[in-house]
Formats: sequence, structure tokens, C-alpha cells
Amino acid sequence: MLQNKSTVYLYDYFYEWIELYKVGAIRQVTLDKYYLAYRHLRKIAPHLTMGELNRQTYQSIINEFARTHEKQTTMDFHHQIKSCILDAYDDGVIMTNPTRKTIIKGKTPPPKKVKYISQYELHALTEILNLEDTISLDWLILLIAKTGLRFSEALGVTPKDFDFEKQTLTINKTWNYKSSSGGFEPTKNIHSNRTIALDWKLLMQFSRLTAFLPEDQPIFVDGRIYNSTINNLLERYCEKANVPIITIHGLRHTHASVLLYAGVSIASVAKRLGHANMTTTQNTYLHIIRELESQDMNKVMNVLAGI
Repeated sequence: MLQNKSTVYLYDYFYEWIELYKVGAIRQVTLDKYYLAYRHLRKIAPHLTMGELNRQTYQSIINEFARTHEKQTTMDFHHQIKSCILDAYDDGVIMTNPTRKTIIKGKTPPPKKVKYISQYELHALTEILNLEDTISLDWLILLIAKTGLRFSEALGVTPKDFDFEKQTLTINKTWNYKSSSGGFEPTKNIHSNRTIALDWKLLMQFSRLTAFLPEDQPIFVDGRIYNSTINNLLERYCEKANVPIITIHGLRHTHASVLLYAGVSIASVAKRLGHANMTTTQNTYLHIIRELESQDMNKVMNVLAGI
């Protein structure tokens, strides 16, 4: 344990706090974000001690971070550091809470990118995929487009996850593509464990593709795979198909939006996406839901007018 904590550097105290309270308690991907915050803190305030921590010095740290980061990223950084500082306050290491009334600033975000494409545009995109007789990233793109899986979930799919008789795919793990060693990991949360229905055409295709593959090995992983690799490939295909450029996660949004526009209930979409509850789905696709509600209102008026 660090001694005489008033003279301890803030970044050292934060590191000890991470080791004590976060290691083994949170997922590695979340833990990595805390370590990244630690590195930023050490760079921004290399000489600030716990005894020198006050509202002004803390606000200066946040302002410096905000100078090169967008507001939401700055907010995340603030929450991570704040959690540690509040514990220090509760433990009597500091006498006041320096995070009170912190002002969150940030760089102006770039223009928002297109998050999803229409059903017609999705059809145009899938038409140019090179769907040959062996597994490829093109098949990964098609699977995500037709299931709405997260990228890590799709990478974690193995042949035994398909039930060709019941026409379903079970999602119960992910693949850690961010680590050089890879490996299976749990899903985002318990609600992400799910079994979803697949269309017969996709089932026939994957039945043929996976027939001779090891049952418990990931279908799409052959060495290290990067999110940027699949996004660059998808960008080229979007340009070729003359549709707006979206990311691989944008395919998940596209899948959800296509279902919502087709009249599928929010509850069913939420379950298919592995959302913890419908509120998450409603918040994510609020703009689509409002548009559909407007269309429903016109239908309601037409029905009532005919009575």
C-alpha cells in the first residue's frame, strides 16, 4: 500500500486503486480502458500529488484532456478518474470532493457518419459479395447483415452453434479480437446469450460451408483479425455498390432498422440483438421509432375517418 497518501502522485494513487478494486472484477476490455485513463492522467499531471488535488487542479486535468478529445470521451475519462477520487474522499485521504461541479468540455465532433443503410441498399451490397465455396470475410459480412450480431459475437461463432434442424444460431460467447492471443470470452452480458432464427437460405449456405470444419473452433478466425480490416473491405464494397459507407457495426444497426421498418416489434428486435431490455433498443433507434409512430398516426386517422 502507498504510504503518506497526501504526497503520493495522483496517477500512482489511481493505478493502485485500479489494481485493488478493478483487476479481476471487470472484463479485460473495460480494465484496459482504465489503464488507458491512467496513462493519460500520468501524461497530463505527472507531478500532481493527492494533497494538491482541488477543484481547480482537477478541472485543469479535464480541460487538458478535452483539448484533444470529444466531449463524450472526456465524460468517460472524468467518470473513471472521479470514481477513484470519490473513494479517496470517503477514505479520508482528501478532505473535499474536487470533482464537484466539474465542467465537461471537448472537441467539436466530426460530422456524423451514416449508421445504417436501407433494405434496398443492403440488397445491393450483398449482391456484390464474393460468396464462394470457402469461408471468407464476405461470408462474415453476410452473416452479420442477416443476424445483427456484434463483430466479436460473429467471430466467436463455431459450427456447433448452428442447429440446422431447428433453423437457429446460438450466441453464447465472443472472440477477443483485440488481443494478439485471441481466445473465447463471455458475451457482453447475460442477455447477450441468445438463440436466434435464421432464414433457410443462410442455413443451407452455412451447412455446406461448415460441414468439414472443427465443431468447436471459430469459423472466421484464421490468425489475427482486425476490426479495421473488415471495415476497410466493407468500405470498398459500399463504394462499389454505390451505397453510403457504413462500418461492420453499422450492419448491426442496418439489420435492426430493416426489421423495425418491416413492422417487427421492438421486443423481438431487442431479443434478437441481445439487448438487456427494450429501453436500450428504443433509445438506440429512437429516430426510426418516431418515424414509424408518425406513419402509424396517419393509419389511425385513416381508420377512424372511415368509421
